[in-house]
Amino acid sequence: MRAFITTALCRRCLLVVAALCVMAGTPCFAQSSSQTGTPPNGGSASSSGAGTSGGSSGGVGGVANEAAILQSSEAFVRKLFAWGPDFAVKLGPLSQSATPEFYRVPLQVTYKGQTEAGEVFVSKDGKTLFRGDMFEIGTDPFAVTRAKLRLEGDPTKGPADARVTIVEFSDYQCPHCRQLYTVMQVVEQKYPQVRIVYKDFPLAAIHPWATTAAVGARCAFAQSPEGFWNVHDMIFENQDVISSENVYQKVIDFAVRAGLDKEAFKVCLALPDAKAAIQADVDEGKAVQISSTPTVFVNGRPVIGGDETTLEQYIQFELGPQEATKPAPSAAPRGSTAPKKK
Repeated sequence: MRAFITTALCRRCLLVVAALCVMAGTPCFAQSSSQTGTPPNGGSASSSGAGTSGGSSGGVGGVANEAAILQSSEAFVRKLFAWGPDFAVKLGPLSQSATPEFYRVPLQVTYKGQTEAGEVFVSKDGKTLFRGDMFEIGTDPFAVTRAKLRLEGDPTKGPADARVTIVEFSDYQCPHCRQLYTVMQVVEQKYPQVRIVYKDFPLAAIHPWATTAAVGARCAFAQSPEGFWNVHDMIFENQDVISSENVYQKVIDFAVRAGLDKEAFKVCLALPDAKAAIQADVDEGKAVQISSTPTVFVNGRPVIGGDETTLEQYIQFELGPQEATKPAPSAAPRGSTAPKKK
């Protein structure tokens, strides 16, 4: 199942792969532990460093609140990793870890007949879970990230009151971003009840024409939200023929094809407003610790690389079983939110 997790679930998503590797035990678990830290007071994160198990029936000497700790821990890891009803999750029994304040908790997850096993650590008051990172059980692990993501002022499509919002940070010259562009077309058709917000994160140091393309798309957005999506699509679809030498003329041509005012568009290209909007997106991306493109957030949950399978898993988890399977309402017109100054 490890091959399944690292390829099908998260082909390029290093963050989640690292998290799931911690669940796997064996060398991957040890490697992740050495990179991300060890339990408090120097306790080992490996099974060899854990204390003696209290047995399958009684846990640690028959802990009175064991069932409650395991129940809240299961709810939290399901939310953390987007493990919906299709994932069978088993935790326990509790056993004493090498550090007095934490229980060692075996963890087993099964999906489509394939099982992975590992362990996490939970504090004895049942409020903190440790797997290389500390989490406060009972809180939303993605709330802080979600609060940093602005949903207004950028190009968007889909219902404004959507239960699930995808925030995409992308680079027009990035090959993987073009792959994500294709994936998002599928996602948009399959889940029209989902809101999509597009943000610029041009990697100018390695993609010399990405910023100019982003400025062109922003200038299209200034004239027409619908025009933005047309120019956005044409840039990605013509990525192979755009160069540093022709990008300026290309975005003008795309704007004309999108029905935009050519002279107003050219004036916008010369003004600082579009670049300021792009820089605001870049600053926001840095605030949520983006270091590569594409990076997508599903209700604040990161997907580095935009893997389609992972995106669908997260969307379905956030929608819930009933909403994910029922027919979706018609999507709002592209660019339903007008541009705002930043």
